[in-house]
Amino acid sequence: MTAYYIIRPVRDQLSGAVGSQSLPLFYLAVFVVMLAMTPLFGALVARFRRKQLLAWSYCFFILCLLAFVPPFMVQDQIGARTLGVVFYVWVSIFNLFVVSLFWSFMADIFTGVRARSVFPLIALGGMAGAIFGPLVTKLLVQRIGVAPLLIVSAVTLALSLGVLLFLSAEQDRADSRQGEPIGGSLWAGIKELATRPFLRYMALLMLLGDGVGTLAYALLADYSKQHLTDRIARTAFYNDLDLYANLLGALLQLTVTRWLMMRRGAVSALIVTAIVNLLLLTAVALWGPVGVPELTFGMPLLAILMIGSRGFTYGMTKPASDALYTRVPRETRYKGKNFIETAVWRLGDFVVTSGVSLLGSLGVGVATMASIGVGVSALATWISRLVGRTPEVAPEAAERRAA
Repeated sequence: MTAYYIIRPVRDQLSGAVGSQSLPLFYLAVFVVMLAMTPLFGALVARFRRKQLLAWSYCFFILCLLAFVPPFMVQDQIGARTLGVVFYVWVSIFNLFVVSLFWSFMADIFTGVRARSVFPLIALGGMAGAIFGPLVTKLLVQRIGVAPLLIVSAVTLALSLGVLLFLSAEQDRADSRQGEPIGGSLWAGIKELATRPFLRYMALLMLLGDGVGTLAYALLADYSKQHLTDRIARTAFYNDLDLYANLLGALLQLTVTRWLMMRRGAVSALIVTAIVNLLLLTAVALWGPVGVPELTFGMPLLAILMIGSRGFTYGMTKPASDALYTRVPRETRYKGKNFIETAVWRLGDFVVTSGVSLLGSLGVGVATMASIGVGVSALATWISRLVGRTPEVAPEAAERRAA
């Protein structure tokens, strides 16, 4: 997570340089590549042992990080739009093979009640990395610039690979069958989305929940383009957003999330996040004037929306949803989960940013867009309740009573 959150503000400063009008192009390219990558990822999962999949994936992205250093040193000559499309696509593939693969691995070695107990703690460790990454960026970006940050990210990714390989070896000694290739169809992730109600609901939640953050992100891109003309200043701005959101997420994991998941179940955490998003969007709809977002506590109101929605997403929704995936077969856990968290996620990004661009061209203001988001969050609350009624999740209440 440290490696990922070092490159996030590097990526986001590119969107701040071009504004929201170019985001649909970024996300369309990402979505197309994600669809193409789905069968490739399925083939790797089906054919190779878990340890090999982890090693090859992480080593590939370490080399890629180093390869991106020269282009970022000449970003002004290449252009933020061109480099932005390439880097956005790459970071999304990074998310598939590094971040999402990590959580699939965690869902592979923990099950049931144990997952609800330890996943908030594991997520807290990830959140510590997500806080440390922005702190590293904040400390170094003014001193060494943007491009060398990619080298720092590569070093931290190499360290995480060493720990993952150690854990995988320990699990293989306990049960060697767990590390075997999963087998099955290359397209299993897409097929199961059509046949398994649990996956359909999780995909809808991904689309609806991500839509709130993407809406704030798109509108903040316009704010950044207008007010922050220097790429180092933009990187520092987006880095601060990540830092504050991750601090909120860590606070939730230390105080509320684990208690809520153990006492009320993982589904309750999904519902709480949807309600929080609804309240934040209502505040923007009521107090966010048309045009430039209102400043609150020294920052744009939309930044507070992003910090709040992202903090609850990573501090509550992420450990809850990953705990729910422990209830499905291994093939679904790797292929279906990763398809939802990549292709479906990026489809939502493309739809939302295209909608923001269209509404903006029609003169629709921030408050009206936020009002639409209120309806989306209300729908997400209802879908979250439906997740709890699926066959995979329904036994959860009985397990809590037994625990």
